[in-house]
Amino acid sequence: MAYCDWFAENDLQRSYHEEWGTPVHDDQRQFEFLSLEVMQCGLSFGLILQRREILNQCFDSFDPEKVSAYGEADVQRILETTGMIRSEAKVRAIISNAKAFLQVQQEYGSFDAYLWRFSGYRSIVYHGHETGLVPASNGLSQCISKDLKQRGFRFLGPVVMYSFLQACGIINDHAADCPRRKELMERYPTIEKRRYQEKCVHQY
Repeated sequence: MAYCDWFAENDLQRSYHEEWGTPVHDDQRQFEFLSLEVMQCGLSFGLILQRREILNQCFDSFDPEKVSAYGEADVQRILETTGMIRSEAKVRAIISNAKAFLQVQQEYGSFDAYLWRFSGYRSIVYHGHETGLVPASNGLSQCISKDLKQRGFRFLGPVVMYSFLQACGIINDHAADCPRRKELMERYPTIEKRRYQEKCVHQY
């Protein structure tokens, strides 16, 4: 059986491949994935996977309530942790995002309810993506990125958001010959759409 080529380099990436694209409905896991994408900006995701355990330790397993209460001492603690990716801007963005994340939870009951409404509560399979015609961003990622920025989120542009949507299963971009593609389509509610014709929730 064939798998997505970009996850075949090592055991760590092959293990993550089993997570990638699986619909996530746990708020804390969604905040983790958001934060990992923030840390990944300008870096390889392979590096982020290598540092994932350290990141979880630094950010209290990405508990948004705990992270939202971080102060200057926590920023320095994180930056001084051995093996940590030392980007003060990204660390501060994750803390700021935690505060905005809690506000979304308060408004919608959960971040999950906020997020999945954009796809009509279904995973999206775009025609052509399975052959490798995967964009860096699209209309859906632009729409959600714009909305989150208006809510105070940082480091979450359309490209970062597209990667997040792939990771948490809103977009299923597994390759045509990858068994996970078919498995996820059979196990979870899915909608097939033409490329670049995605729309936001109120138009589904």
